Amino acid sequence: MKILVTAFDAFDGESINPTEQVLNHLPGRIGRVEISQLVVPTKFGESLRRVTEAVEEESADVVVCLGQAGGREHITPERVAINVMDAEIPDNAGYQPVDVPVVEGGPAAYFSTLPVKAMVKALGDIPAQLSNTAGTFVCNQLLYGLLHHFAGTDVRVGFVHVPYIREQNKTDKPMMELEEIAEGIKRALWAVQAS
Repeated sequence: MKILVTAFDAFDGESINPTEQVLNHLPGRIGRVEISQLVVPTKFGESLRRVTEAVEEESADVVVCLGQAGGREHITPERVAINVMDAEIPDNAGYQPVDVPVVEGGPAAYFSTLPVKAMVKALGDIPAQLSNTAGTFVCNQLLYGLLHHFAGTDVRVGFVHVPYIREQNKTDKPMMELEEIAEGIKRALWAVQAS
């Protein structure tokens, strides 16, 4: 089995995206499962294109996308993606869609094909909970687009949002230690490979 784990680059004036930092802490293997990594730009469309190409080029069985959800206190596997792009801020290309479908005529929503409840449980003492909204920014577009593209195939797709890390100095927002987030993602990947 091969799992592709993706992260985003920094956006909205930030110099750090915790997901990019998390990749540096992941092993190359978990048990017999090979872990590959990819950092994509926080841009509508381009991130989806790059991840889709990587999954197909590497013949990945699973793709686990990571994204920053500033303001959340927990690591949150996402249950659902919806067919809308509605951005409060522009992406890194300056694009700011309002009420634009991810896929014209596509289903209203897709459910993650990963064991999201088992992933939450696997985190144990690390703060985690199931999320029912991946938002309407690039994270949701990537999750929806991948689920749409790989619908009816054996490729399983999911998304995990993480909080700010201490290095971002968001004193008015919840933060977690980078090492704790990285350990949480490792545990979540164990749950995925065991399913």
